[in-house]
Amino acid sequence: MRTAIVGGRVVTGSGDFYSDVLIEGEKIAAVGSVDKGAVDDVIDATDRLVMPGGVDPHTHFSTPLKGTRTVDDFESGTIAAAVGGTTTIIDFPLQAPGEDPRVSHEEWRRAGESAVIDWGLHQIITDLSDEFVPAVDALVAEGVTSLKLFLAYPGNRMVDDRTLFRAMREAARTGAMVLLHCENGLVIDELERELLRTTESTPYCNALTRPPLTEAEATARGLAVAELANAPVYIVHMSAVEAVEHVRRARERGLPAYGETCPQYLLLTEDKLKGDDFDGAKYVMCPPLRSEANRQGLWNALIAKDLQVVSTDHTAFRFGDQKQRGRDDFRQIPNGVPGIEWRNTLLYDFGVHQGKMSPMRFVQLVATNPAKLFGMYPIKGEIQPGSDADLMIFDPDRRVTYTAAQQWTRSDYNPYEGWQTRGAPEKVLLRGKVIVDDGEFVGRAGQGRFIRRAPQHVACD
Repeated sequence: MRTAIVGGRVVTGSGDFYSDVLIEGEKIAAVGSVDKGAVDDVIDATDRLVMPGGVDPHTHFSTPLKGTRTVDDFESGTIAAAVGGTTTIIDFPLQAPGEDPRVSHEEWRRAGESAVIDWGLHQIITDLSDEFVPAVDALVAEGVTSLKLFLAYPGNRMVDDRTLFRAMREAARTGAMVLLHCENGLVIDELERELLRTTESTPYCNALTRPPLTEAEATARGLAVAELANAPVYIVHMSAVEAVEHVRRARERGLPAYGETCPQYLLLTEDKLKGDDFDGAKYVMCPPLRSEANRQGLWNALIAKDLQVVSTDHTAFRFGDQKQRGRDDFRQIPNGVPGIEWRNTLLYDFGVHQGKMSPMRFVQLVATNPAKLFGMYPIKGEIQPGSDADLMIFDPDRRVTYTAAQQWTRSDYNPYEGWQTRGAPEKVLLRGKVIVDDGEFVGRAGQGRFIRRAPQHVACD
């Protein structure tokens, strides 16, 4: 099957030009003028942008958390991703303490068989005793070339500095990337206990007990251990400018350190946690929403290339029952928000249309850079001969209205309810096949493939 995408403006992480794109089977065969008479199908991209499909390296499907599970599984979550222009995700198997991490890996591999887009896995490590070190080697050989560790959630997912250092040494040895959730879990735990003794429990306590310094301190500590271990490190869902400053300084010292943020931190502030009738619970996440100054600072960091990726940390719950678990104790509110469906539309409107960044920088942040950092480039995140034909045909003037009544995620609320933006995918192709047409999903469950990622990253800004 030969398909030509003609008349469009091709935008990649390194170029912005008018060109046709030829697809043969699942791959891009050529970028240049195409003879329409020599192909089986023609897609007219006049007045449209032709961009690589998005790569979201931070999702949580069917993940256990605070006595419940996230509501989107690999099928519903990846449908939402596809409609939003994302064609590859990376999710997180969760190692149970005392259990070989390959057990959770196999559980997630089975779950991923229903995905509608391509997918990979990071591996969350909570226990790295001597007996589990060979499992890391085996996972890297399987294409799971990244490990995630938590410096938050004591008694659950938090690792001590010994485990952190050992994991980083293993990553340096095998070529894996280490992802870090950076918050000082023990300090936050004490702040939560103190606050509950002195004040009423409300969703706003989420922000009060996780101040920016708890994120900044943990980030600095994680970077220091990475430097000792000579390991590349990627700080997830950054929300505090003090923490971003530590990443910037580490990069200046030559450390392969990278940071991501998410649309919720770029567009919302902690005032959302003050909503009436427990409405603020919709916006409980960790780290929490922060001040306007932090919000603006994150935009500045993206523009200055101090942050390299915009992911979603898609962690979808229902407000009607799951979030209600924390009405009497804010610590029990499942933390997280849906977002995979709207990452590209939000960032394009508030980033490109509002003049903060170029279309090329947009592509870097949502596709090219995550593909480079997580061992998938140039198969993913690029438009060149040999790349997978994962493409967004993007209408820069298409209007989007955000409402829970019309969304693909199984969450029962939309954190951007009533918002309207400009710019959205019109068609989405996965390995040469149209899976979203005129904004509607037309693919099928199970068409996604597991991505075996390379054990190295490509440096990026």
